[in-house]
Amino acid sequence: MQTDAVLLDSPRSLSVAPVTLAARRPGEVVVAVRYSGVSTGTERLLWEGRMPPFPGLGYPLVPGYEAVGEVVDGTAELPSGTRVFVPGASCFEDARGLFGASAATLHVDAARAVPVDVPGADATLLALAATARHALAGPGGLPGLVVGHGTLGRLAARLIVAAGGAPVVIEREPARRGGAEGYEVVAPEAAAGAHERILDVSGDPAVIDAVMPRLARGGEVVLAGFYAEPVAFAFPPAFMREARLRVAAEFTPGDLLAVRALVEEGALSLAGLVTHLSPAREAPTAYATAFGDPDCLKMVLDWSDA
Repeated sequence: MQTDAVLLDSPRSLSVAPVTLAARRPGEVVVAVRYSGVSTGTERLLWEGRMPPFPGLGYPLVPGYEAVGEVVDGTAELPSGTRVFVPGASCFEDARGLFGASAATLHVDAARAVPVDVPGADATLLALAATARHALAGPGGLPGLVVGHGTLGRLAARLIVAAGGAPVVIEREPARRGGAEGYEVVAPEAAAGAHERILDVSGDPAVIDAVMPRLARGGEVVLAGFYAEPVAFAFPPAFMREARLRVAAEFTPGDLLAVRALVEEGALSLAGLVTHLSPAREAPTAYATAFGDPDCLKMVLDWSDA
């Protein structure tokens, strides 16, 4: 069986092409994908050919870990007709599926497909919300300062507000300083005060030096972006503050379930973050917009006509 998928043959060579689905394994369900999100972090690095080596990385590959669709051939535990979020898949014979969710049809282990009751394309944001939640869930309290006001930064700030915090977000791009909900967004030079915990979602490898003047003694910097270049910093300012550094890895199933509950309870809003919706067949143009248009917070592909 074949399905259409976003296919990266090599860096900067992207198309929508048929790929062969591997035989369905026991315990897998068949999902007809309706929406899949484009990641401006990992997928940009894959597209540019700058992704650091990971086990299973190579071309050709199907990207994507933010798919939403409907189970069309299910199991007793996950019956047909269930709307699900799919955080990636590895089900292709002739392409790598390091992420693998940007395709019209997927074979997915039923345990990985998460039932959702989140309307429309907004449900694709659950992976980013779970990533933000994972970064916030460590010991040390809520961050007082967030670096970056893209989609991940906005979700992190909304989660902090939902938990009772009052974060300040710093953003270099003036066009991205709008859209705050219950928190303040300022230019980097306008941020003041010393913070016990600072969260970076910008992916800037020089961020530690940039935020060190705003870190309280004994405070923690949490790195939750994705850094293609080595992260380096000057030692004396960090030494003077006895700074701590934590790297937040990818989200866990528990993070995904936690943010799903927050969204379905109305405690976390996903509204206003999907700014662009494109037919999946126009993926090459959509990816160029996602990576090149500063007004594009989140690009989502619509597979309904696939």
